[in-house]
Amino acid sequence: MAARLSERTRFWILVIIVSISGFSQGMLLPLISVIFEQDGISSTLNGLNATGLYIGTLLISPFMEAPLRRFGYKPVIVVGGLTVFLALFLFPLYKSVTFWFILRLLIGMGDNALHFATQTWITSTSPQARLGRNIAVYGLMFSAGFAVGPLFVPMIGIFEGLPFIVSGALCMAAWSLVFFLDNDRPEAVQEKEAAMPFHKRVLTTMKYAWVAFIPPFGYGFLESSLNAIYPVYALRTGIDVGMVSVILASFSVGAILSQIPLGMLSDRIGRRNVLLLALIGGTVAFLGGGLAGSSEWGVLAAVMIAGMLVGSTFTLGIAYMTDLTPKPFLPMGNLLCGIFFSIGSLTGPILGGVIVESGTDYLTFISLFVAALFAVFLFGRTKPIKAY
Repeated sequence: MAARLSERTRFWILVIIVSISGFSQGMLLPLISVIFEQDGISSTLNGLNATGLYIGTLLISPFMEAPLRRFGYKPVIVVGGLTVFLALFLFPLYKSVTFWFILRLLIGMGDNALHFATQTWITSTSPQARLGRNIAVYGLMFSAGFAVGPLFVPMIGIFEGLPFIVSGALCMAAWSLVFFLDNDRPEAVQEKEAAMPFHKRVLTTMKYAWVAFIPPFGYGFLESSLNAIYPVYALRTGIDVGMVSVILASFSVGAILSQIPLGMLSDRIGRRNVLLLALIGGTVAFLGGGLAGSSEWGVLAAVMIAGMLVGSTFTLGIAYMTDLTPKPFLPMGNLLCGIFFSIGSLTGPILGGVIVESGTDYLTFISLFVAALFAVFLFGRTKPIKAY
């Protein structure tokens, strides 16, 4: 009973840490976009600056697996959390596009460490029958934090640095909980796998699970593009900044409402089937948002429904990857989920900024993007898993 209680406590501490990380990300993207837009910075440069978070994630990714195996989960979480909240506290000290880009790089590195360690810890220790549910709770807590984040953007009316200070303090409080946990390490790899260079472990894992990385890529694209570029598009179409925050939050609220039901459904009928339903439904919902035009409530309803469908694709993708990947390659599988999420997040603001500048309807473009993901996922096939 004590061991079970310890596992439950560890799980909830990990998801609390993730929720605060979600809060800081959910606040940071629209907050800086609004500040830059009010300062007259172009949407293209705005989008490029937003990529700093994801460039940081990609830069640190090749160096994450070895420290995790050598030192365990806890030290990686400690270093990642420390990096995030210190960077948040530095934002109000000096306002500069370049300096804020560097801080976003650091937050990307820290967030990658947090998510990689917590994801791998949860996927490696969750029973198969509860994997979908556990990953859904993980995603729900991240989405809950992400949903609350944009609501703090109007704080800039009090003091421009206040949202950064509040976010940094909350991250520090959640980070301190990790010190109550005992350290643990992922399952040891066999000698043959341990001798593989990084690129070969990547290719081997891709053979088993490449199709499972499509949903994290798509979710990263949607999340970053919606939060970094949609505020710019909405403000230019006359939507009030307060309503923009509510529309952005509605996407995460939709994800929160459906996260656990979809995760539990995936335990019963399979991750692939649920992901296909989510992607085709998301295509229709975003198309509805595009047709709603400048109707604030129409867009709000469409974005919330889209969140209920595609808002779970990241966590469902992680669970699907765990189904497809041999256990010794799970750390690499989790790392690749983060890498593909970051690639999507990196391209989202850039392409979104170009789309807005061209005058194309933003939500219609997003609908076409999700439809393309559905097509690739539908026809994708992977190498069957073998015993290790």
